[in-house]
Amino acid sequence: QVQLVESGGGLVQPGGSLRLSCVGSGFTFSIPDMAWYRQAPGKEREWVASITGSGITTAYVDSVKGRFTISRDNAKNTVYLQMNNLKPDDTAVYYCAALAFWGQGTQVTVSS
Repeated sequence: QVQLVESGGGLVQPGGSLRLSCVGSGFTFSIPDMAWYRQAPGKEREWVASITGSGITTAYVDSVKGRFTISRDNAKNTVYLQMNNLKPDDTAVYYCAALAFWGQGTQVTVSS
């Protein structure tokens, strides 16, 4: 069955960086687009970034453009989200998604 397992979350100060990872299994990893979403307390889940199967094309929500980078290593069945210059508003549970499946999420907290 399809499984997506996120890691890499944590507590970071404003201006800091984190790299999230999502390992996929149970499907041909190199084919589908993959995406990162986030959900802050009391808010709806929000799309953050997407990447095509080849890794050539990416897209971002405006609030993270220039700060976050999505990438993938199909040989490792892993998609990444590099997050730089983090802000308190980036605090959320971050989810990996593919083929209508979701991971369990990883908490990112940006606070001084």
